[in-house]
Amino acid sequence: MNALIETLRTQWAAERARAAFLALADGAVFHGVAFGAQTDALGEAVFNTGMSGYQEILTDPSYAGQFVVLTAPEVGNYGCNRTDAESRALFLSGLIVTNRNAPSNFRSEESLEAYLRRAGRPGLYGVDTRALTLHLRDHGAQKAYLHVSPEPMSEAEAIAKAQAWEGLDGQDYAARVTAPEAYVWNEKGRFAVTVYDFGVKRNILRCLAEAGCRVTVVPAKTPTEAVLAGKPDGVFLSNGPADPSAVTYAQENVRKLLAAKVPLMGICLGHQLLGLACGATCSRLPFGHHGCNHPVKNLLDGTVAITSQNHNYALSNLPECLELTHVNLNDGTVEGIRHRTLPACSVQFHPEAAPGPTETRAWFKTFLSLMEQNAQ
Repeated sequence: MNALIETLRTQWAAERARAAFLALADGAVFHGVAFGAQTDALGEAVFNTGMSGYQEILTDPSYAGQFVVLTAPEVGNYGCNRTDAESRALFLSGLIVTNRNAPSNFRSEESLEAYLRRAGRPGLYGVDTRALTLHLRDHGAQKAYLHVSPEPMSEAEAIAKAQAWEGLDGQDYAARVTAPEAYVWNEKGRFAVTVYDFGVKRNILRCLAEAGCRVTVVPAKTPTEAVLAGKPDGVFLSNGPADPSAVTYAQENVRKLLAAKVPLMGICLGHQLLGLACGATCSRLPFGHHGCNHPVKNLLDGTVAITSQNHNYALSNLPECLELTHVNLNDGTVEGIRHRTLPACSVQFHPEAAPGPTETRAWFKTFLSLMEQNAQ
């Protein structure tokens, strides 16, 4: 018993020594215990309401430049593995949780803490994430500074660093997360599809392959001329991080693809880029949509689906050439569009994800229909 008490005292002392905090630009500070990489970081604090899927969240490039606050109280239970990764790396700034648990699952290859540490990403646990989430909901997503390193830093210093950070508005993060060079994902299929990688998730590529597409992925800044030279049956605009208005080269490429009448499909950032290229407005939401419980209504057939989402910006002021096809039932924001005269459509949510239901995956068939009609 004495040995157990001494062990617990040692662990408690070690955790006290690693005390850390998240400082928001508005002056709020949330304390916890550091885990993962002992590296301070800057980012934007947002909350995600998903109850599971933390590894998919960690490896989603759309979270680049952000601290993800998980509202689920228990995190880490099933560990991490190579199969569930959605990209080649972790691009988020850091992870904030209430509890980080030891893994107990046959698929686990390493713990959440080891996963973060190996990727060089900091984490903070022991945080009152309910209070933090309510703060972000009431005051909006916040620029923040995460202090977890052994070097001492005052709260005032951390707040000042958060306030001085440039933030995500006007920043092109797609260029930071895109693949360094083109690659072939799938060589067999009826249709040849070129995917612009603005931060693409692997499950999108899997869904395209399952739908019967030969998939080639190209970096975000690939010229339209190079894409068209490959004579694709369709072009896919992927998800991605930060401000779509800053990705001006992609908007110009989309205009050229529309002029060439190549079938286009977009998801998330790709949806926003299609809208911007056609003349729509794109502006920041107060705290964004991050989670897997967002109800979306399909205005074409009247059905409602529960969707996974991850974005901070939304389209508005659609031009006459675009038709509104989907709307968010929580706040009325634009969730889907299609061009009235050209073979192009997009959705803000993630049809490749599975928040429980999988009915939104049928949306990939719309892209196949566009390519079939174009071929005829």
